[in-house]
Amino acid sequence: MKIVYVASGAAGMYCGMCLHDNTLARALLAAGEEVLLTPTYTPLRTDEPNVSTLPPMMFGGINVYLQQKSALFRHTPWFLDRLLDSPALINFATKFAPTVDASKLGPMTVSMLQGEDGHQRKEMSKLVEWLKTERPDVVHLSNSMLLGMAGPIRRALRVPVVCSLSGEDIFLEKLIPPYYEQARQLLRDRAGDVEAFTSLNRYYADYMTEYMDLDRIRVHIIPHGLNMQGHGMRPARAAGEPFTIGYFAHVCPEKGLHLLAEAFRILCENRDLPPVRLVAAGYLGKGDREYLDTITQQLASWGLGDRFQYLGEPDRDEKIRILQTFDLMSVPAVYRESKGLSILEALANGVPVVQPAHGSYPEMVHDTGGGVLCAPENPHDLAEKLERFVRNPALAEEHGRRGHAAIRERYTDVRMAAQTIELYRKLVADAAGTRGGSSAATLQPDRTLA
Repeated sequence: MKIVYVASGAAGMYCGMCLHDNTLARALLAAGEEVLLTPTYTPLRTDEPNVSTLPPMMFGGINVYLQQKSALFRHTPWFLDRLLDSPALINFATKFAPTVDASKLGPMTVSMLQGEDGHQRKEMSKLVEWLKTERPDVVHLSNSMLLGMAGPIRRALRVPVVCSLSGEDIFLEKLIPPYYEQARQLLRDRAGDVEAFTSLNRYYADYMTEYMDLDRIRVHIIPHGLNMQGHGMRPARAAGEPFTIGYFAHVCPEKGLHLLAEAFRILCENRDLPPVRLVAAGYLGKGDREYLDTITQQLASWGLGDRFQYLGEPDRDEKIRILQTFDLMSVPAVYRESKGLSILEALANGVPVVQPAHGSYPEMVHDTGGGVLCAPENPHDLAEKLERFVRNPALAEEHGRRGHAAIRERYTDVRMAAQTIELYRKLVADAAGTRGGSSAATLQPDRTLA
């Protein structure tokens, strides 16, 4: 089976869905499928071997922007566009670009969802022509913001189109009128061009079913799976070493490092507490450096500066090494997380978690048994839950072992690839039956795919 997977680059940052898409593509290739992982906007950045295909660069960010801003660039020859689609040029441009501000991207968001009726219709034509030469059996779009592509692809190739649901609401909810209303309506309208949607968990499947006015039967749960190479039970903490509370995620207000810092202050007010420290790591964008500086200065003002360390933006091997130094991890996100991949990575290394009781976290914690929940945006409750583990390391080890076992059983890249292949094959068979004039059975999600 030949699969074209159309992914969205994230302008040089580590993005949960980019990591997921690359891991899935690698696992599909390992399973013997023919896969082309095709980036849009910008090249993908991953911490595993990158299997994306360049060239061609589809919907290159420079061309998309220029065609939005000027009618002139909607008619330039394709050979000139290819120069602007140079991955090196795009990476250079995004390196110095400001942080993405959704409130300013309403017109472009609407235009992209309009597909062949939008300002980027030339880019749509290029994608369709390239797909015709590749002749895939199925096309998978990595998020619903790409739904403007689904109709033209489906009509030109007559193959199933699949779309992942991957946290788009966080961006969409920041759009301003009238673009917010227009984008929401276009999502509902374009959803009919897709044969099936996938979600990493039931929480987000249910949420987006209502958000996009979907029939829930069309949304299939395929949990994220980790490449388990390198992951393993963390070593026992050396005698005399402080208990390490970790944070591994994008360092930004939305992920809640400031809440963890406040909970750490409350925790450290207990004078009889065993030695404890706070360690953070993860992607830090230019726009969030002041945020981290504020947290660092605040911890210093509380007399805790020597107990906090930010370890930067590690590669995969270093990430696993850092995770295995944690005794406990918390990413107290203020928004309702749709993915939470770093939580799975912590559990894969036997590190228990304390997570807010919203979004995908309750489902994740309950399914793995790898931690406990706390009240969202409540540093006092978070501190109380952290203290339970600090005072009882054996409890932390027990939750860590449960989480580690659950990840190895149910959250591997091999299992994720097998479930995805099963969905693709059913859709391809259904499409062949429809073209042949026979009626195909309706797919039943959450039966063997969840």
